[in-house]
Amino acid sequence: MTQTLRLEGRELFWPPADELTETAERIRARLGDWQPTHAPWRVCLTPPDAPNGGDLIVVTDAAPHLADIARWMTDGAGVIEAAGTPAAGRATLHLGGERYALEGALAEDWIPALAAFLDCGFDPHDALVLALAWRDGDERQADAWPVDIARFPRVLGLPEAPAQPFAPCPAKLGLYPVLPTADWVERVLGYGVKTVQLRSKQPKSPELTREIERCVAAGRKHDAQLFINDHWQAAMAAGAYGVHLGQEDLREADLNALAASGIRLGLSTHGYFEMLTALHFRPSYIACGAVFATTTKAMPTAPQGLARLARYVKLLDGVVPMVAIGGIDFAALPAVLATGAPSAAVVRAVTEAADPAAAVAALRNAFTQ
Repeated sequence: MTQTLRLEGRELFWPPADELTETAERIRARLGDWQPTHAPWRVCLTPPDAPNGGDLIVVTDAAPHLADIARWMTDGAGVIEAAGTPAAGRATLHLGGERYALEGALAEDWIPALAAFLDCGFDPHDALVLALAWRDGDERQADAWPVDIARFPRVLGLPEAPAQPFAPCPAKLGLYPVLPTADWVERVLGYGVKTVQLRSKQPKSPELTREIERCVAAGRKHDAQLFINDHWQAAMAAGAYGVHLGQEDLREADLNALAASGIRLGLSTHGYFEMLTALHFRPSYIACGAVFATTTKAMPTAPQGLARLARYVKLLDGVVPMVAIGGIDFAALPAVLATGAPSAAVVRAVTEAADPAAAVAALRNAFTQ
């Protein structure tokens, strides 16, 4: 068993609340084995005299505390505005200059559930999502982890989703190399791979346009699914099969035009809140990561790990195709696939292989084991 952080003896709540602590312990005991959190969060039901960076202060009416909230956040604390009924509630987290607004159920035990999910190592915005997916009595199940998407909250404040969902893609995209140039795309498609992505670091230019057009032509030649990372306008103009965007692109890209064109859309996510955000836009697939540490790009979050990936797979199964991504090489691929992940994106496992053709063959073979 992995060592887990014991709740007993910790100041989980302010003011101290034995009943809430006992409930949090019962819930935590049914959530499985997780690495201990390195952030000793404290859920404050009344504002402490001296809040700190480990405090999440719950208020039901922010109006009387507006001046205080600014000070608490300056001190590093987070603030959760919670209101509504058990069946229809709202909870908004203000933390680190960001706002995370959710609408969903507020079970009687949502606060101890929040403490339990924080202890599992989830960042506050993702722990809050899980707390709103919690239902009273779930702790009586052997494995109480929320995996029913119908019970999860809705993210508020998002731009309106396109009028039509994005065109579907195969439920199992399989091996999904992410490649830096058209030369690499043509080469790997020649090895028989059926799903690839061009992630070019070139700025917008005529040369980039030609690269994208070459990739689209190669995708058609090999009857493959070719996604273009970021450069959605050039991808749409070239008739690409799909585009892949990050969360930061969602407010800038013309999603209505993309959806109407019939192009497929893949979206990056790094946890539960971002998954719910992505699902709002009804994409063709969702990428979950980074599963492991990666050097190919700067990541906004710590590695997700296999335990989280397994939960994401269960949540998204039958909802939207998913792709595991981030730090996946040949040695790690079997463990990734053992979580049930139907697809896995790789980068260095192909582009830095001594024999790319042999590496691709071995990676593809792993999907048939």
